[in-house]
Amino acid sequence: MPTFEWEGKTLKGEVKSGVTKADSDAALRATLRKEGIILTKSTEKKDVEKEKFNPKKKIKTLSIVIFTRQLSTMITSGLPLVQSLEILASQIEDINLRGIVRDIKERIEGGSRFADALKEYPQCFDQLYVNLVVAGEEGGMIDAVLSRLAAYMEKSEKLKKKVKSAMIYPISIVVVAVGVVMVLLLFVIPVFETMFKDMGAELPMPTQIVVNISRAVKSNIHFGIIALIIAVFSFRRFYKTENGKRKVDGLILKAPIFGVLAIKASVARITRTLGTLLQSGVAILESIDIVAKVAGNKVVEDALIVAKSMVSEGRNMSEPLEASGIFPPMVVQMIQVGESTGALDSMLNKIADFYDEDVDNLVSNLTAMMEPMIMMFLGVILGGLIIAMYLPIFKLGSAVG
Repeated sequence: MPTFEWEGKTLKGEVKSGVTKADSDAALRATLRKEGIILTKSTEKKDVEKEKFNPKKKIKTLSIVIFTRQLSTMITSGLPLVQSLEILASQIEDINLRGIVRDIKERIEGGSRFADALKEYPQCFDQLYVNLVVAGEEGGMIDAVLSRLAAYMEKSEKLKKKVKSAMIYPISIVVVAVGVVMVLLLFVIPVFETMFKDMGAELPMPTQIVVNISRAVKSNIHFGIIALIIAVFSFRRFYKTENGKRKVDGLILKAPIFGVLAIKASVARITRTLGTLLQSGVAILESIDIVAKVAGNKVVEDALIVAKSMVSEGRNMSEPLEASGIFPPMVVQMIQVGESTGALDSMLNKIADFYDEDVDNLVSNLTAMMEPMIMMFLGVILGGLIIAMYLPIFKLGSAVG
């Protein structure tokens, strides 16, 4: 049934207006006449089609950070939550995030709490985000909590990028090196082999070894690809299991150099998260439970679960962390001081700041240290192949001379 916006006059000459559903303009006129109103103007109100969006689409962390920061600023400026969400929705370029924000606004208008509306989109707003909003709503400081959340997400994303940059550089170099070697073995060396056969001369030992490797790779390349696919698939299935994740993450922590980077990054992440939760008023047991899920390492997660169990029994958190043997002594001592002085949240944020900087320095030093090692590796492998291929040519040249 269409909806009409109308204007009319009563028998006394008073101007009236409203919105009424009716089958037609004539039906609207008859309805209003029964109420003693003479219709003077009517317009059919068209239903605005809702913009389609994918509610399950994962949104970029940077977009969530910007949304959180802007929402905090608007609420701090005195704008109501619903109006702030409406303004933000009209400015967001990402169609999926725009649709999500509008849906959250509509849920709040329908009587839902802000935190409950956020729970409908776990791919955008994780458990940490929702729990902090709950604490902010209950404490009446939603603007401060959102500002704290934005700062936390910015620092967390910055740390993640540092760790990724440390891992991507050597991996990309090794992948390129392997690709170049495979091209040489599959396409370049067979050409040289044909040329050497035409010469009829006996090949030097290094050249013969390279030619044999090239033949083996060329004849078994399909088996190698199948084996690699099976190995990757098996590893992924193994890593998805509790025991597999625990074993692999344990090996990562024991790895030289990268193990140190992994534990420092994990310490920075969990201390920053725990400090933000406690500072926002979330209970310590619930905070540890949330932190365990974002630890990023199964061994660290197990240590935090044990810590939660001991804290629930009335003991200090520093004791199980020290007993785990994972956390650096400085971290344990600073947490112990924070617990004894009642300033655990600020102490945890100091630890996070220190380890953020420490990870940054470690990544810079690691990159500087690996550059000459990678160049040496490439020189030995690629240089060795090229020299092995040209040895017969040098030998032939000296014989002709």
